[in-house]
Amino acid sequence: MSNVTYTQDVHQAWGGVIPELASRAHEARIIPVVDAAINNAKITKQSISAIAFTRGPGLPGSLMVGVSFAKAMALSLNLPLIDVHHMQAHILAHFIKTPGQEFNPPQFPFLCLTVSGGHTQIVKINSYFDFEVIGETIDDAAGEAFDKTAKLLGLPYPGGPLIDKYAKMGDPTKFSFAKPQIKDYDFSFSGFKTSVLYSLQKWQAENPNFVEENLADLCASIQKTIVDVLIDKMKKAVKEYKVQDIALAGGVSANSGLRHAFEKLGKDLKVNTHIPPFSYCTDNAAMIAITGYHKYLAKDFTGQDISAMARWEM
Repeated sequence: MSNVTYTQDVHQAWGGVIPELASRAHEARIIPVVDAAINNAKITKQSISAIAFTRGPGLPGSLMVGVSFAKAMALSLNLPLIDVHHMQAHILAHFIKTPGQEFNPPQFPFLCLTVSGGHTQIVKINSYFDFEVIGETIDDAAGEAFDKTAKLLGLPYPGGPLIDKYAKMGDPTKFSFAKPQIKDYDFSFSGFKTSVLYSLQKWQAENPNFVEENLADLCASIQKTIVDVLIDKMKKAVKEYKVQDIALAGGVSANSGLRHAFEKLGKDLKVNTHIPPFSYCTDNAAMIAITGYHKYLAKDFTGQDISAMARWEM
C-alpha cells in the first residue's frame, strides 16, 4: 500500500557505512518514515493488524532502533509482533503484488541467488518458511567486492552502482582478474580483491594515469569477473537440483550486468527466471511486509521479550 525509503547520505563522506552514524540516522528518521508510510497508504494506525520488523542479521545499533520502535508501537496499539529475517525477506520480495504489473512469482521449489553488501548465498526455497542455504560466501560478499574494488579505482561510496554505470561503456574482456575456485556452492571474493589491488599497483607504477585512462574497461572487467563467479555457481546448482524456476534477490540484483547474465542463464538452461523490480531489490519495507504477511497468516508471532540479532542463520 506504500513503501517509503530514506537513504542515508551521511556515509558517503567516509567511504563506507559507519555503524554509529547509521543507528543515529535510523533513530532520527524512523518516526517520520513510518508516519509517511501510514499517510501514503491512506490508512490509520488503528487499522493496522500487526507490526513486522527486521530482527536481523545486520548492524546491531540500527537493528536495535527498529526492534525497539516496533515493540513500542505494537505495545501501544495492542498488536501482535512479527520478527523477520532480512535475507528471507529479500527472497520473498518476489511475492509482492505490484499494482499495474503482472504477478508471476516463482514456483516452489526454486533456487535463489541472494546477493547483497553483506551476504552472498544460493538458497533452495521449498515453501514460504522452508529455506535451505546450499552455498554462501566464506569471506567477503559480492556487494562488498564491488564497493571495495570501486574504492581502489578512486570512485566514491557506494561504488557498486558506479562500476555498473562505467561498465556499460567498457570492454569486459580487456583485463582479467583472479576467480577463486571454492568447492561446492560456496563463494570467496577476498582473492579477487587482492588480484585487483596488485594489478592496479603494477599498472599504476608503469603509468600513474592508468586508472583514469582505462576506467570504463576496468569497471567492465571487474563486473564481469564478479558476475561470472556468481553465474558459474548458479549454473552448477540448477543442473544438480533440477528446478524449473530461479530467482535473483538482494541489493546487488539491481546490477545490470548481473541481471542480463541471470536472464541469459535462464534461457540457456531453459528455466524460468525471476528478478524483482529495482525498488524491491535494495533494502525496503515492502519485502519485510510481505514476509510479515505470510507469517501473520501462519500465526507466527513473537513476544515483547525479543531482541535484535546481528548474526542470525537463515
